[in-house]
Amino acid sequence: MQIRQVRLDDLERLMFLERENFLPDEAITETAMSEQIKTISDSFLVAEIDNQVVGYITAHARQDKYLKDDVFMGAVPNQVDGGYFIISALSVAKSHQGQGIGSSLLATMKDLAVAQDRQGLSLTCHDHLISYYVMNGFVDEGESNTSNLGGYQWYNLVWYAPA
Repeated sequence: MQIRQVRLDDLERLMFLERENFLPDEAITETAMSEQIKTISDSFLVAEIDNQVVGYITAHARQDKYLKDDVFMGAVPNQVDGGYFIISALSVAKSHQGQGIGSSLLATMKDLAVAQDRQGLSLTCHDHLISYYVMNGFVDEGESNTSNLGGYQWYNLVWYAPA
């Protein structure tokens, strides 16, 4: 498996994975995905096996500690210094789940956060995914009051970079 920065020619496969893993009212539009590829490619990583994208992680460098729903509407350039990487998506092809690809993408993003002196990674997830992120070193910080995408209850999880 290889992890690399996203390219615009990944868009079609990324949209397939987006639709495969997210409910229609959670999935971002192709336009928003394209904007993110163009704007935050330095923190938008894909996992490839045999030249096929099998997973991706999208992160936005911001001062905010918790995800806000505006990250799904388009893309704002990453802030240069400090803050958190706010993860807006972690998606792995159903055919490749359970093989450590998601954990590898998270580990690579953690390394990038440390290299860029970020305070950590932050994301929201459904309650049934909390244990997965805790297993990957995240702290469950309870219900989100900054995200209600799709009308669902989300939970804040944070990984703190070592001091």
